[in-house]
Order: sequence, then structure tokens, then C-alpha cells
Amino acid sequence: MKLSLRTKTIIGIICMSIIIGAVAIVLSYRTYAGTMDEHYEKMAIDLAETAISMLDSEKVQKYAKTLEQDEDYEEQRAVLCELIEANDAAQYLYILVPQNGGDVEIGDAIYDIMDSDSEVEFAEIEPAYISVKVGENLVYISETEYGWLCSALVWMYDDQGEGYAMMSVDISMDDVMADRMEFLRAVLLAVLLAMIAACVILVLLVNRFVVNPINQVARAALQYVSDRRTSEGRGATTGVRRTAADSESGERSAISQLNIHTGDEIQALSEAIKTMELEINEYIQDLTSVTAEKERIGAELNVATQIQADMLPRIFPAFPERTEFDIYAIMNPAKEVGGDFYDFFLVDDDHLAVVIADVSGKGVPAALFMVIAKTLIKNHAQNKDCPGEVFTQTNEQLCEGNDAGLFVTAWMGILEISTGKFTYVNAGHNPPLLRHADGSFEWLKSRPGFVLAGMEGLRYRENVMELAQGDTLYLYTDGVTEATNGAQELFGDDRLQNALNEQPDLPVDDLLHKIKNDIDSFVGEAEQFDDITMLGLKYHGGKG
Repeated sequence: MKLSLRTKTIIGIICMSIIIGAVAIVLSYRTYAGTMDEHYEKMAIDLAETAISMLDSEKVQKYAKTLEQDEDYEEQRAVLCELIEANDAAQYLYILVPQNGGDVEIGDAIYDIMDSDSEVEFAEIEPAYISVKVGENLVYISETEYGWLCSALVWMYDDQGEGYAMMSVDISMDDVMADRMEFLRAVLLAVLLAMIAACVILVLLVNRFVVNPINQVARAALQYVSDRRTSEGRGATTGVRRTAADSESGERSAISQLNIHTGDEIQALSEAIKTMELEINEYIQDLTSVTAEKERIGAELNVATQIQADMLPRIFPAFPERTEFDIYAIMNPAKEVGGDFYDFFLVDDDHLAVVIADVSGKGVPAALFMVIAKTLIKNHAQNKDCPGEVFTQTNEQLCEGNDAGLFVTAWMGILEISTGKFTYVNAGHNPPLLRHADGSFEWLKSRPGFVLAGMEGLRYRENVMELAQGDTLYLYTDGVTEATNGAQELFGDDRLQNALNEQPDLPVDDLLHKIKNDIDSFVGEAEQFDDITMLGLKYHGGKG
């Protein structure tokens, strides 16, 4: 159900008044009650200590020890009776002796050896109704069958300082409780009247200085929206603001007709909305042209994304007729287009080339440089140049006219399929991981050369190794190890190696998807900052 601002204001004021009133009532009552409780608790303790001081300590210790009366017993009990008669609020004074002589727990047996109530027999055994430790005086208020009582238990000590009995006092608080209720009713009535008066005054003030002006602004804003929908922004043209000429032509809007003079922030708000109206009319015109341009750019980026995806081999299995190896690759750009790329192709019937690279930067510039680098590398490789020569020639050509200062980290290898001989070269790229059959993935480390397009006149050195049947090679870009979660932690080399070794016998396509899932789980909801590209190659051996 929708409520108006006036209704919400009234409800809010009433709720706030109720809360303030309730707090005031509770604090007043608790302060009053606490003061009275402290007074009666002190009275109970004082009365118990007075009774102890007026009794003959040696006689009381004798009664507590022997549980037998003598000719002086009634004289001692009369002291308790006199104190009860002298204190109108006191109801009972009695001495309790623990049967076990130590701490008292609920249910323990205790002896009543002296009581101001003559009907209580000497040394009558009663169950303890409260726990108390030797040496700890206790005072509390409770509601019993005899009404509200303030009770105190004060230990009595022998000559050695050992507690042997407790002087117990019960003071009636029925009158005090009745006074509390009367006080509570008076406070309730006073707070209720104050709340009603405060609510009426606040509602009137808020309506006069807040609700009514805001409603005027709201109605004017709604009318402005309605006018724009029906007249398609009449009175506003690109780069031209409304002026006094609008009023002369009778084209003033509801907002421009606002006349609020509250002298506070609401008046400032109405003036700001008037100015905002002028800005909106101009902004809408600009937004229309910007939106159209953005849609055009978006459409072109979608085409560029598709073109880039089409440039990379993405039909798998890539060589269904070749049983000597399995190869698979994936790329996930951080933006619509990326700077990472991978490639694999047959140089001839017995040589397979694999490439993975990462262009510096992101977005369209990196994507354009990526296209050039990929094309140059493939062209030189198909000319049957060795990997080192491929990178040497590509570096020279990329350095020409590279005013933007872009560069490429790349790793390339050429596999002689029949023998397993693998010749590779590294231009500043992350080292791959190699798993020999029945082994685990280990880093294939070699001294990397300088990045492509970084410096002219460089020559790149090759490395050679032998792939055996069942060996698997894993290539990747730094978007894998530098994937970052919400805690700003990197996925890192160790997590990558551990993830690969969790299920090293997976087919290369399943292995790459597993690594991607592990990265996604690690990153969570965090944004992807870099392209993620991976390539896997498993060698099954030559045909013999």
C-alpha cells in the first residue's frame, strides 16, 4: 500500500513520540523503583545487623550448636519481637542455622532456632529456598504467598570469625508496590498528554514547512514529465536555454511557476529544480546523439569480437584424422576484444606449430596489434623457418612504425610429429608446464628472450627437447596466474601447478576447462582484469 508523505510524516511522528514516551516512562519508573528498592534493601540489612548487635552472641552460638533452649531463650527471642514491633514495615526476624554447617544450596536442611513468630517451633527444620555462601550477605526482593517482601540474610560470626548462623529479615513491600503502580499511572497520563500535544504541533509545523512545499515540487516535476511526453520536449532546443521569452509566449512549465518562499533548504531545492529543468532539456538532446553513437560503436565492437574469434582456430578436434596428438585451446578476453592469441597449424605433414602470445594493453589497440603479430608469426612459420628465425623476423617487422610502444610476449614451438623432437623459443612469455607420462606437471624453464617489438636487431635462441608418448604440454598467458579475487590475492603459479596435478590424466580439453573452472571459483564475483588464454597439447607418439 502506497502512503502519502503527509501520512508517513504523521505515522513517523506518532511512532517517534511513542518510542520517546515509552523510554521516558521506563526510565522514570525504573529510577523510582530502583530508589525505593535500595532504601528497603538498606533497611533490611540495617535491621538484621541491629538485631545481631542486640543479642547475646554466646547464647545464640550455644543454641545453634546444641539446638537446646535454656532459661534465657525467651529473653533473647523477645529482642527480635521488640524490633519487629518498633518497625512498622518489618514482618519477621529469625535466625537460621545450616544443618551441614557450611554453604547453603537450594533444598538443604536449615534450623530455625529463634523466630519473632511465636508459632514457629524451636529448631524447626525447613528446606532452604535460596543459595547462599558462608560470609556473603544476601538481600533480595520477591513476591511470595505473604505478599511482596524485601528479605536479607546476614551472617553471624563466632569468636574465631567463622559464620555459624544467618540473621534473616522479611520487610513487607506491599505499600511500596501499590505506590509504584500509582506513580506509573501518573507518569503514563502525563506522558500521554505531552505526546498528544507534541504530535499536533509537530504535524502542523511539518505540513506547513516541509510536506506542502515538497508536494508542490513533486506535482511540478510530474507535470514536467507529462509535458515532455506529450509535447516531445517543446520549448527546448539543443544549446538554447529557456529565458523570460518563454513566459511571454505562454510556454512556462509547472516547474518554472513554482513560488516557494520557506527561507530554508526546501526553497533552495525548488530553485535547484528550476535550474535542473533547463539542464535536462539540453542533456536530453545530447544524450540522444551520444546514445546513437554508443550503439554504433557497440555494434562495431560486436563485429570486431566475432572477427577476432574467427581468426583463432576454434573447431575441435582440430585435426580429426591425426591420431599422433590432441590439441585444444580457449581464450576469454577481459573486454569485447583482447590482446591475447593462440594459434596452431601444420607446417607440413610432419611438423605442428603451436603459438601463444599476449599483447601489452587491452581493448582495440591490443587487438589490432595482435592481428599483425599473429599474421607475421604464421607467415614466417609456414615458410618453414625455424622458431628462432620466426621470432627474429617478426620482431624486426613489429618494431617498424611502432610509435604506440606496444609489445608482445610470445612462446612458440614446432613439433616433429614422427620423432617427438620439439623445438621452441620464448620471447618474454610465461614458462609452460610439461608433464611426462605417469609423472606430474613441472615447469619447462628456459632463459626467455626479450619481448617482440621491444627492440630492433635481436636474435632469438631456440631450445630443443624430446616429447615421449603420453607427454602433455600446457601453455597459458599471465591472465591465468594473475587472476585476482576480492581479497586482492593472485591465483599464482603454485595454485596453477596444483590444479593441473589434481587430475593430470584428463584429456586436454577437459583439463583446460577444469583450470578455467578453478580460476572462476577462486576469483568469485571479482572483475576479470586480463585476458585468459590456455593451450594444451598431448603427444601420443609417431605412427612408427
